[in-house]
Amino acid sequence: MQIFVDADACPVVGIVEAIAEKYNTPATLLCDTNHVLYSDYSEVIVVGAGADAVDYKLISICHKGDIVVSQDYGVAAMALGKGAYAIHQSGKWYTDENIDRMLMEKHLNKKARRGSSKNHINHIKGPRKRTNEDDERFAQSFEKLKLMAQAKEGEQNGTV
Repeated sequence: MQIFVDADACPVVGIVEAIAEKYNTPATLLCDTNHVLYSDYSEVIVVGAGADAVDYKLISICHKGDIVVSQDYGVAAMALGKGAYAIHQSGKWYTDENIDRMLMEKHLNKKARRGSSKNHINHIKGPRKRTNEDDERFAQSFEKLKLMAQAKEGEQNGTV
């Protein structure tokens, strides 16, 4: 099992690395040339700055049973399709049961934004400032997902 992080502007890289190190699990951070990262624990893969280059690279190297950390619903959907686990930086798990709804909501929201911009200028606020509670919620959810995935991997390999 490995952990892959879509690390471009990802606020939970440190939390992921701390938990990965705690359980001695390899972690890989993927970023483009606009967000070069350095890590004492994780492997860092830097890809070209093309649209979705990080997403495609991440999906090409993740496997069944791996964990993917991404805020991109499309990346999460592809990871689930490969049998990997996926988690949002909020701590919400992507699952086969919720991903279709999430993708549809994203599509409808994008369509609504496109349609409403014809008549007036929209001032869309960015996401609210991340809090310590957000980080704690992510850490608990991520560790729970890690342990659950590890247990399932053990069951499948007959080591539990």
